[in-house]
Amino acid sequence: MADNGLGSSKRDNGLLTQHNLVCKDLYDYLKTCPPNILEKLYNHPTICLAVYRELPELARQYVIRILFVEQPVPQAVVASWGSQSFSKEHIYISKVLTELSLWQEAAIPGGLLGWILSPTFKRNLKIALLGGGKAWTMSSALEADSKARDVAFLDGYSQERWECVLHYMVGSQQQEGISADAVRILLHAGLMKRDEEDGSPVITRRGFQFLLLDRQSQVWHFLLQYLDTVEERGLDLVECLTFLFQLSFSTLGKDYSTEGMSPGLLVFLQHLREFGLVYQRKRKAGRFYPTRLALNITNTRNKPTQDIEEDAPKGYVIVETNYRVYAYTDSNLQVALISLFTELIYRFPNLVVGVITRDSVRQALRGGITADQIIGYLKQHAHPQTYTSESKNPLPPTVVDQIKLWELERNRLTYSEGVLYSQFLSQADFNVLKEYAKTNGWLIWCNKEKRTLVINKSAHDDVKKFWKRYSKGN
Repeated sequence: MADNGLGSSKRDNGLLTQHNLVCKDLYDYLKTCPPNILEKLYNHPTICLAVYRELPELARQYVIRILFVEQPVPQAVVASWGSQSFSKEHIYISKVLTELSLWQEAAIPGGLLGWILSPTFKRNLKIALLGGGKAWTMSSALEADSKARDVAFLDGYSQERWECVLHYMVGSQQQEGISADAVRILLHAGLMKRDEEDGSPVITRRGFQFLLLDRQSQVWHFLLQYLDTVEERGLDLVECLTFLFQLSFSTLGKDYSTEGMSPGLLVFLQHLREFGLVYQRKRKAGRFYPTRLALNITNTRNKPTQDIEEDAPKGYVIVETNYRVYAYTDSNLQVALISLFTELIYRFPNLVVGVITRDSVRQALRGGITADQIIGYLKQHAHPQTYTSESKNPLPPTVVDQIKLWELERNRLTYSEGVLYSQFLSQADFNVLKEYAKTNGWLIWCNKEKRTLVINKSAHDDVKKFWKRYSKGN
């Protein structure tokens, strides 16, 4: 018998390779950080407060109940704080707090095990909740700004800067203003790639999915990709993260001082300025204004927040039962996004008319956009008048169902990573291995006449061990 590895994720025919966008929340990001980085992060009260805010509700209950306890609390006592019907939730919460290094096991006299909060996290969370500690980097007092910027100006600035990035991704004519640094991040994140012919950046499957995310998710994902490259730029990851968390707790319309910032932090501030998270009149100006994009940027659990979504596009899309889409907008970016999954028919100064067709949806699916993302985008930007007292769904059910059916047409085939077994010496050997794999749910495909099996790759080692035992017995 011979076996050959066949992995669907490793084949390069373009149909089998799936690269979907994975958007991490704060928990997903922090649990990938090594313990020494987490220890440095928890030395800052702002980060401790942001992490505490993003914990599941039950985890926040656990933390606040043992925050002022100076000795380990028996694990059985912690488990007793909830009923037995929520034992799975308790196990999950314990896993979350452990992976984030927020608490750790400690021995109790008598041989019992208990939980105790990380001393660093406990100390700085107390400072965040009760006050005290060192002043923030940007907390220096400033004189009144003679050219103060109001909220309306900051909203317009942040929207313009961020839409420059999105315009560049969709390949629209409005591509001026994007920095080379932003392009490098788009390439690093896999949202764009170099064209094989001329080397120019072109959008990828992940990039299409990125465009249909809400504004807050876009900014957070973009910043996480930037943080992956900070060490290559010679910047301190902990320092940049700390400043980012401080910005998330800032006040919209208030200016802050750059006094006391390190050279690396000033470079980071300039990058945030390019992305529209802060406004600074000049590079060497001693003050800056955080924009809505920076407010509550880490608060992903309770999104969308009003602060973040205030400068996002308002509802402007109407979808009719005849599959026509009316977009009341004069934004080239919004028109480009609508054209990703519709065929545009008419273009007026403040109105675009398109139609959702089988070909337009299939084109979007080939680009990596899913039916749920198309439906979600249309719902997110639905015109307020499409909501009625009888129905809270702004989209016609027939259109929603048809988009999903067009996706199902394309997904009639599924791909599984497997290992090929062939060249059996006898039909009996083939039958034994086939029954063993089938009984355990590992059999993907078999051909009795050619004595060929395809087994799930994850079960390859178990099947080999079984075959060795069977061969020795015969």
